[in-house]
Amino acid sequence: MAGNQDARAAALVVGPDGVVSGWSESGQRLLGWTAEDAVGRPVTDLLAAPPPPGFPDSDGSGPDHPRLIPLLRRDGSTLDALVSAHPLFDADGRALGHAVTVQRWESRPVIADLAFEQCPFALGVYDPELRFLWINASSGRVIAHSEEQVLGKKYREVFPEFDRSLFPERDDKPYTDQVSEVARTGKPARLITVFRPLGSNYANAWATSIWPVRDAEGRVRAVANWGFDMSAEYWARQRLLMLNEASGGIGRTLDVIGTAQELATTPVPAFTDLVTVDLFDEVLRGEEPPSVSEFTSGTTIVLSRAAQHSAKEDTDQAPGPTTPVSHAPGSVAARCMATGRSTVQLAADPGEGGEWAFGPGLASDPAHWPPGNPLIDGSIAADGLTGRITVPLRARGALLGVVAFSRLDRPEAFTADDLILAEELTAKAAVAIDNARRYSRERTTALTLQRSLLLQQLPSQEALEVASRYLPAATDAEVGGDWFDVIPLSGARVALVVGDVVGHGLHASASMGRLRTAVRTLADVDLPPDELLTHLDDLVIHLASDLQPAGHFQPTGEFGATCLYTVYDPVSRRFTLASAGHPLPLIISPDGTRTSAPAQPGPPLGIGGLPFEATEIELPEGSLLALYTDGLVESRERDVDQGIAELLRVLNHSATSLDDLCDTVLDAMLPVRRTDDAALLLARTHAMDPQHVAYWDVEPDPAQVPRARKFALDQLEAWGMEEESFVTELVVSELVTNAIRYGEPPIRLRLIRDTSLICEVSDASNTSPHLRRARAFDEGGRGLLLVAQLTQGWGTRHTTDGKTIWCAQTLTEPEPEPQ
Repeated sequence: MAGNQDARAAALVVGPDGVVSGWSESGQRLLGWTAEDAVGRPVTDLLAAPPPPGFPDSDGSGPDHPRLIPLLRRDGSTLDALVSAHPLFDADGRALGHAVTVQRWESRPVIADLAFEQCPFALGVYDPELRFLWINASSGRVIAHSEEQVLGKKYREVFPEFDRSLFPERDDKPYTDQVSEVARTGKPARLITVFRPLGSNYANAWATSIWPVRDAEGRVRAVANWGFDMSAEYWARQRLLMLNEASGGIGRTLDVIGTAQELATTPVPAFTDLVTVDLFDEVLRGEEPPSVSEFTSGTTIVLSRAAQHSAKEDTDQAPGPTTPVSHAPGSVAARCMATGRSTVQLAADPGEGGEWAFGPGLASDPAHWPPGNPLIDGSIAADGLTGRITVPLRARGALLGVVAFSRLDRPEAFTADDLILAEELTAKAAVAIDNARRYSRERTTALTLQRSLLLQQLPSQEALEVASRYLPAATDAEVGGDWFDVIPLSGARVALVVGDVVGHGLHASASMGRLRTAVRTLADVDLPPDELLTHLDDLVIHLASDLQPAGHFQPTGEFGATCLYTVYDPVSRRFTLASAGHPLPLIISPDGTRTSAPAQPGPPLGIGGLPFEATEIELPEGSLLALYTDGLVESRERDVDQGIAELLRVLNHSATSLDDLCDTVLDAMLPVRRTDDAALLLARTHAMDPQHVAYWDVEPDPAQVPRARKFALDQLEAWGMEEESFVTELVVSELVTNAIRYGEPPIRLRLIRDTSLICEVSDASNTSPHLRRARAFDEGGRGLLLVAQLTQGWGTRHTTDGKTIWCAQTLTEPEPEPQ
């Protein structure tokens, strides 16, 4: 029928009983049926296939949206047409049937049909209720259904899995909801859909566009979509994202085991299901790893499992004690470490019929595998693995260990791109682990140096009860230059010292040792605190000039320090202090009064030209003193003033044990992640028993020397120390004679019974005596030599109104009485 080519659409009327009651001329031109042929026949006689459910509804409520239905022509051929049924009603609202419109589906040029059918992109058209109206061959291959299998069916019926979110972690809408939203709103949408096609072991990523199909009046009559497989680009982007995550997630701390744990957790579960990291013990200790040449073909390589992370079980190995792991000769791990090349093991050939079924992208070509990969090894299936990538952990030419990436029951086989990703992750981690190893070695060296320079054991003395703590910074921070010291002085006095050197590392530790030695040397001269800091300031200035680079040496950085030097005298209960930019000590009186020492800190050491001021305080017996460095009170969470207030609150004067109090203070004051060293020195003051101190004012007359000797002998007898009488008589005679002969009045003799017997002679002269070698016929010059020979120590200390010459004798232990 030639006239049929001119018809594009037709109309007819169907009664409530489904019988054709009206026919149009266009219907005759389109289908060949005349009005006489069609009227009075059931409308189903005009269909080439069974009608879709509910078309048309007998109650007059049938849908008015178009459906793709094959119609029967009079000549026996079929015609695909878009059919719409519109209900008709009379004035009383009774159903009169349907007005049915028919539009030729073949109205498009044939070449367009062929173009869409053969398009490599997946194309589909759905009615507003997501019933399939048409799909091309590519779409059929993707969904593994033919057009006949899905035509007229709802998308949700064919693919119920798409009613769930493809990315629940991103709170995305289900795919079918997104298509429905386009039909409802008429707004096009673009999205990426990731799913595993039927019969495939690999998830594919599809770029999909969805748009509404409108009629001439602008109403949405259908929804169309197209998509193409962008899996290669998608998974390449995912690998880049994982590498970017690894760049920020691996190597955040300078800790070997912590970095290994970061490597183990980063690729799970997006890339693999189980990661193990095995390292040489030398790497864990910060030492140089063994050379590969040390391993012979028959050697079992013993490593330590530094980290392990699994997506299925709670097998994470947290930083702490490691587990030994042995790799037998000839094993994959041993070969990888010996050759320096990675190995991919697959539990089974992923292809069927000899054809490899790799994932999408360049990795689908086996030619992209490096030599020797992949290795089909069914033995790993016994461990529940479908694949494993073993990569030697190497950095700067050194072998640190081995890493294994394993997949558990996952159908996807590793690809050549997966091997590249595993090697990139391992390479990033290897550099971070080696940096941590090198830092650990330097930190251990600095700590060893620092601890060797710090006070190892508190000296024996009676003036103070002392306890101390020193804690270096956290493992990811360099060692600082905090230090403290307790120095016994003449006259039963004790010096308490706390200091902090600018900077961190070996340089700070070495500088701290030099300053501590200098302070001990100056303290031995018995300088007052302000004078001692002045000399120390000059020393720091000279040390700073010595650090200037010369020749090929590199500068070691700035040099500066703070220092607090204090002296406590148990006889007078006087506490003298001077500060060079260091926090002042805290004082807690026996009555509970808490305060900072009322003194003015001077400038830090190394500035020069500015004076230091000494402050003297009288302390009640049993006062608690707290000396500390700023690392104890200052942190990111609080400033120095807040830290000092908190320290004052924590200090408990009634604590019976200063050691326990030190622990309590550190627990309360220090955060878990310390960025600076912290030193704490606690001292509880004692007062000398007045009965253990004896004074006698000496007139500047040589006739007073015998009286001084008698005073000393009488006092020793009163103390029950007659065994020290001989030496004491000689010492008193020489020191008093020198003071009368070379000193200036007033002159005073003082005896102190402490852990040793101390004899002191003071006068108003600033002239210091010194040892000299007397000639054979000299009448004098042997006094101080005798004092030095007969006592265990002697010296001179200067005061504001003169000097004091002292000497100390070790007390003889009383012999036990016979039983």
